[in-house]
Amino acid sequence: MATGVEKLFDELGHFRKFQACLYFAAIFQAISCGIHYLASVFLVDTPNFLCDPPGNITNVLYGNHSMASLDDIWSFYSPWKGPVIVQTIMGEQWELSPCRKALRHDTLDFEYEFLGNKSMEACGRYLYDHSQVEQSIVTDWDLVCEKEWLAKLSQPTFMLGVLIGALVFGDIADRVGRRPILMATSLCQFAFGITVAFTGNYYYFVVMRFLLAMVSSGYLVVVFVYVTEFTGSRVRTWTSMHVHASFAVGIMIVALVGYLVRVWWQYQIILTLSTCPFLLYCWKFPETPFYLMAKGRHKEVQELLDTIAHSNGLEPKLKVSPFLMERGRAAAGEGRQDDRGLEEAERKLSILDMFRSWRMARRGITCWAIWFIGALGYYVFSLGSVNLGGNQYVNLFLVGAVELPSYLIGCFAMDRVGRKRTCAPALLLSGVACMLIMAVPQDSRFLAVILSMTGKFAIAIAFGLIYLYTCELYPTVIRSLAVGSGSMMCRVGSVVAPFCVYLADIWVYLPQLIVGILAFIIGVLTLFLPETLGEPLTSTLEEAEALGIKPNKKTKVEDSLQMKLADSKA
Repeated sequence: MATGVEKLFDELGHFRKFQACLYFAAIFQAISCGIHYLASVFLVDTPNFLCDPPGNITNVLYGNHSMASLDDIWSFYSPWKGPVIVQTIMGEQWELSPCRKALRHDTLDFEYEFLGNKSMEACGRYLYDHSQVEQSIVTDWDLVCEKEWLAKLSQPTFMLGVLIGALVFGDIADRVGRRPILMATSLCQFAFGITVAFTGNYYYFVVMRFLLAMVSSGYLVVVFVYVTEFTGSRVRTWTSMHVHASFAVGIMIVALVGYLVRVWWQYQIILTLSTCPFLLYCWKFPETPFYLMAKGRHKEVQELLDTIAHSNGLEPKLKVSPFLMERGRAAAGEGRQDDRGLEEAERKLSILDMFRSWRMARRGITCWAIWFIGALGYYVFSLGSVNLGGNQYVNLFLVGAVELPSYLIGCFAMDRVGRKRTCAPALLLSGVACMLIMAVPQDSRFLAVILSMTGKFAIAIAFGLIYLYTCELYPTVIRSLAVGSGSMMCRVGSVVAPFCVYLADIWVYLPQLIVGILAFIIGVLTLFLPETLGEPLTSTLEEAEALGIKPNKKTKVEDSLQMKLADSKA
């Protein structure tokens, strides 16, 4: 039964005009979070490159191909097929590789094969293939060869900022309110996003991206709470899950802008400007009724109730006083808890209570694993889509597009077949799809893309529902702690994901294979979790631990006798 402020939505509507306008306005800015999280796919894009030869070039040899300019070789060049041979106007012959060059001595003819003496030299400058990438931070600052690790470090650094931002802004929002944080993080997203485009060196770029990650993560964390506290329980599953859909739209925008704009700083500016209209109206956002009530700002609550009622076409006759009286009675009731209840309440901040028994420990480990693989898989599929072959822009666009139906299907399945029976098959499907990539022939890139998109579709379902599932698996006294610790594992997965993507240098499908194996194992473990569909939220640790345990016949008889005894006394 709804209690306290929750009853307001029974009177004002769970998702009527006021809430709908506020909801879509708030998640519009969440699109920018998806944009900035995945923008590095093209910011740090590394094209084919070679050592820049000394002097003017007169002839070029590459395998069986002969040409007059190095610009003509990129359409068929591959760094694994040997060096490029060039002849300068001075008659010197050089073998050019990505990270070194060799001067041939005592040459007679200009041929590809050479068995004579060579002297190796380090690259002073580099020549890049600009057919796909006109400018990226890699080409501007030569982040290749011995500096390659700097380019690869930029995305993990961003994800570290995501982790810290979630911790910092989530706590501040509970202290100063949701509205100020939404406004501040949105403004900072715009400021830092534009500043990134004008950074003059790599280290300034990384620092600005780190700050951008913090405020983007802060907005995403707080907007979940914000839309939840403005929508009723009947639609809360759909509204909370579809915040993820705005993130997916952001990924699709990255692919589109990346295709149209091949200069990284112009690309960064356009991505940042795409959601700047939010700044024009975010200052009109109200504070949530839950927060105002918790802080005792009752006059503002009453004004907000009248505004919502008027906007929803209702008579503004709802008063906050009855809800205050109900809160007072509820608080008095809580004050009469027995000693065991008080003792449990004092232990609510201890993470050890998630592992108080073997049953709860298995549940906690499995939940953490789902949070981890959800984030790891999500970002491995997204960041690694450009390595699958074919058109990298189409691949990234599809990665975002497959998420949209996954959330619709996930919401429908959660309320029809259950949380466990949706999450476990989704993880198993993702695992099977990824492991089947091993059987894909090297020349069947299209099939590999299909399997990868299937894996992303399935992992998005599991990632989207784990928020709600965790809430239902744990009691009131440690529910926030359970979701918070799970969210921390999610951030760990997002930090690890870029390093996993870099394993594609060893084998192009290795990242997907790792995710597939982990997803399959965790999917099997999920089958042992209790089902929570239709179950009331638990209040105590004992009630939570009893989830999924069918009462035996003796217990049922005892409960029946107790009910009959109570009826007779009545």
